[in-house]
Amino acid sequence: MNKEEKFVITISRQFGTGGHEIGAELARRLDVKLLDKQILNEVARRFCAVENAVENIEARNPLWRDDFTQFYRSYMAGAEYSGQEHDQTSRQLFEAQAEVIRKIAAQESCVIVGRCGFHIFRNHPNALKIFIHADDDCRKQRIGRKYDISESDAAAMIVDNDYSRELYTKTYTGSDWQDARNYDIALNVRNFGVNGAVDFLMTCLSPLS
Repeated sequence: MNKEEKFVITISRQFGTGGHEIGAELARRLDVKLLDKQILNEVARRFCAVENAVENIEARNPLWRDDFTQFYRSYMAGAEYSGQEHDQTSRQLFEAQAEVIRKIAAQESCVIVGRCGFHIFRNHPNALKIFIHADDDCRKQRIGRKYDISESDAAAMIVDNDYSRELYTKTYTGSDWQDARNYDIALNVRNFGVNGAVDFLMTCLSPLS
């Protein structure tokens, strides 16, 4: 990746690894745009979503995909779509989201968290694709502290969210979400923390500047 030209950094992450925070801090240090909630906002506007649905989708919480799915179901039920049309429209919404991401990336350098960015920019000539992971114990401890919940509840959240991300990725890209071959860097953040992980990634980038 050449930082002297427009670049794209994509971050995929296991739930509970601090991947979003890592992406935000990386974008801040590189002084580039972080793409996350504004993408859904733009796509929702394209599909004439009401404002409270947009706000619900954008809520920064570990179950955002559940909100997203519920929004889809409510929207499609209200529009009286058939099951086949539901699937088609959901895929159209994914493609519309990808189009928005590509348009922004064509105009300026950016860091993209989630949204199957690794797939959208798989053939991009100046993209760095990162996967953030950690062992379950590390993630349970982090989730437990962040949300003040028990270890068993944290473990359930890990299973639910990881499964949701895997299913979402497989459905719309045909790729295995945790396959290291999709990425340029796979980083275990157990002993790093957010700032330590960003320090390491900046070190990886600095020889290319």
